[in-house]
Amino acid sequence: MASVELTRITPRLHLLDYSIGQAYLWRDEEELTLIDAGWAGLADDTAAAIRSAGLDPDRLRRIVLTHCHRDHVGAAQELADRYGAEILAHGLDAPVIRGEAPVPEPHLLDWELPLFEHGVTSPEAPPTRVDREVEDGEVLDFGDGAVVVHAPGHTPGSIAVHLPRHGVLFAGDTVASVPDVMFGVFHVDRALALDSMRLLAKLDPSVLCCGHGAPVTSDTAARLTAAAAAATATA
Repeated sequence: MASVELTRITPRLHLLDYSIGQAYLWRDEEELTLIDAGWAGLADDTAAAIRSAGLDPDRLRRIVLTHCHRDHVGAAQELADRYGAEILAHGLDAPVIRGEAPVPEPHLLDWELPLFEHGVTSPEAPPTRVDREVEDGEVLDFGDGAVVVHAPGHTPGSIAVHLPRHGVLFAGDTVASVPDVMFGVFHVDRALALDSMRLLAKLDPSVLCCGHGAPVTSDTAARLTAAAAAATATA
């Protein structure tokens, strides 16, 4: 089982690294929000990591799931039950998260196959409740107005979360940053995911938080735009 490493990105933003997959913790004055929730079985480690930053997991108010994959959903319900948090996800992925529908199969390129085999070594996520189904353009009550951006393609209900007042974009797995900003992998619909990446690039973020790879904090908008253009050119 992996451990959880926590890294501060900005005074309000921390990265939680589960070795496969990542989550992010956003701090408002009185509340905490998780974007994704890491692996099943690591709720204790996640809470300990939050405390190591001098923060109180009892202030966790919401967990926003960017999509239905196991390395993002795993600990969501255990954390939510423990700390009274609400779980949010897009309606198209909610049945998968709840265990009512199968995880959609990705369209894998040959070079993605060994990466995929490694990725599914993380524990399977248990059926997880979704308390609130969100839609494109919905504004959530954290980060001074967090905007839901439906970004389908990685999965049908993949979302990004944009904090326009802070220049922060949580991109889920539509975009990766391994080793630099790039089109993500394991998409159900690659063409649709590429459309979503181009849409995200138009948001001009100053901080890009991907599900895989280090947060991008310098020349961010330019690097995301260039990566989208490069992916388009080779599609």
